[in-house]
Amino acid sequence: MNLDTLQKSNVGLVLSGGGVKGIAHIGLLSALMERDIFPEHISGVSACAIVGGLYADGVTIDDMLTFFKETPLLKYNFVTLNKPGLFDTDKYLPFFESFFSGSTFEDLDKSLTVVATNLLTGKPTYFNKGKLYLPLLASAALPPVFSPVTIEDQIYADGGLMNNFPVEPLQNNCDIIIGSYTTSMKTVTASNLKSSLQITQRANLLMLHANTVDKLCVPEFLFVPKGLETIGVLDKKGIGKAFNIGYDSANRELDKWIV
Repeated sequence: MNLDTLQKSNVGLVLSGGGVKGIAHIGLLSALMERDIFPEHISGVSACAIVGGLYADGVTIDDMLTFFKETPLLKYNFVTLNKPGLFDTDKYLPFFESFFSGSTFEDLDKSLTVVATNLLTGKPTYFNKGKLYLPLLASAALPPVFSPVTIEDQIYADGGLMNNFPVEPLQNNCDIIIGSYTTSMKTVTASNLKSSLQITQRANLLMLHANTVDKLCVPEFLFVPKGLETIGVLDKKGIGKAFNIGYDSANRELDKWIV
């Protein structure tokens, strides 16, 4: 595709879940912005909804990385005994208040949709207006690690449970859709499935991939960075590596696609 055409198009960007692996999305955004490509419509899920939110708020690439480096994931005094989940998701609200310039979807510079799973109805819910922070937290509330989030008497958890690649809000609203998929999937051996934790993590990955695979053909451009499988979903030490993988992969693919 011609670069000038892409720069002038109404571009949508869908970001899959992936935890720390999703920092690769920031690498993609960096590569796009260096080419003066600025998606106007973002749809994201799980921790990567936060990536989309930061971008939609006009936060710089460096400050996006700073947000994830400075926000604690498994802080001992965030442990809760009064809520389902190991860590109290509400304790993360102050970090949003300090990094975001506004508190509503309407305050953002770009259009943003985030998906969370309604645990009561068993259906995905798409948030794109009103208060911003709770939907972002809800979308990233991975059970059983983080407690569910209550919004208007409904209980929400990680959106990836129902839709790990929320491309639907972008369809019919964009000239071009760019997809970024960081829920890396590979074949494993029996030695990788010896503990309850390993079995749980594998089952979650299979579930996320299953509700995604049929939609990966929708975007005109799809980025699937290689090498993310060595990074743990909650491994903050992998932030820099995930960014570099995403950035390098995006540059290689964009050089192929854009003439």
